[in-house]
Amino acid sequence: MVRKKKEDEVEETVAEVAVEETAVEAAPAVEEKPKKAAKAKKPKAEKSAVASDATGEKKIVHKRAEKVGIVSSDKMMKTVTVRVDRLVKHPVYRKYVRKRKKFMAHDDLGAKIGDKVKIVETRPLSARKRWRVVEIIQKAEL
Repeated sequence: MVRKKKEDEVEETVAEVAVEETAVEAAPAVEEKPKKAAKAKKPKAEKSAVASDATGEKKIVHKRAEKVGIVSSDKMMKTVTVRVDRLVKHPVYRKYVRKRKKFMAHDDLGAKIGDKVKIVETRPLSARKRWRVVEIIQKAEL
């Protein structure tokens, strides 16, 4: 008799659990809000672009390096020297150190000393000239 009661109690608890499970399944689930359509993100700096040729072949065109600097010399004909400054973190001391480099650039725009210019990498134009002035960002104050 004692054993019978225990079996009945076990059956009742199993039945209650089954009823609760079906109630949970039948209960309306919390509706998830529909996610907004993600906007297509444009890459910040694209390394290469694909251009189609006249023959239908795809050709990879690499983006040229651009630098911004200040004209430090304009004594040559159609050539300027551009000083480019950059900050580099020192590997041991973790302090930012200012590094400078001078580039010879072809100048058709007529940049003067002190002008802030954008230069772009190009084919070798002479022994030391591999850059071209693309735009004068800011004129020098007189």
